[in-house]
Amino acid sequence: MIRVVVTDDIEDIRDYFRMIIDREQDMEVVGVASNGEEAMRIAREARPHIMLMDIEMESEFAGIHAIEEIKRTMPEIKVIVLTIHAEDDVMFKAYGAGAMDFIVKTSSIADIINSIRNAHNNSLYMRPEIAEKILGEFTKLHNEKNSLIYTLNIVSKLTNSEFEIVRAIYNGLTYKNIAKERSVEEVTIRTQVNKILKKFNQGNMKEVVASLRELKIFEIYSR
Repeated sequence: MIRVVVTDDIEDIRDYFRMIIDREQDMEVVGVASNGEEAMRIAREARPHIMLMDIEMESEFAGIHAIEEIKRTMPEIKVIVLTIHAEDDVMFKAYGAGAMDFIVKTSSIADIINSIRNAHNNSLYMRPEIAEKILGEFTKLHNEKNSLIYTLNIVSKLTNSEFEIVRAIYNGLTYKNIAKERSVEEVTIRTQVNKILKKFNQGNMKEVVASLRELKIFEIYSR
């Protein structure tokens, strides 16, 4: 007999899943929970084979936190995520926490029952380390986007003179070369460089140039 716990903050959904699961001869609902904390407590008490876990309950990622704790303390329990919309970032987080599968709440009864049976039989399983790699790539892309926007915002706030100095250093010119080109004293260039470093919140121009080069700023930004 496949022992199942249903976790969802909406009572009607809990009742619906209990009804369709209890109709199956090889399954039984051994507990229901309305939030992540309750889910963890019932998991410890009932020791189900399968937990159906909603994500957004008492907090936005309550279900994710519950999955992490359950897999840490009771790794034998298999978790299937209940969701309305299978959004990539949420699914990546769920798989990374240790979920085996996800069920869209509007799925057919046959799909729901098959998912539970397949999870119980280990017929479908994305290893957490694989999901972690996927999540890592997603996070990397997200961070790169934010970093690009952050850097462009700083560049847009440079004065014309500061921008040209940054571009000159980016192209390999020394402070002495820049001062000569601009017909000013080298100390003037160094003073402007210090202002530039404060705007970028960096310790030296080598770090600034490395960041600009990595993000290809001068390929996508022009004045």
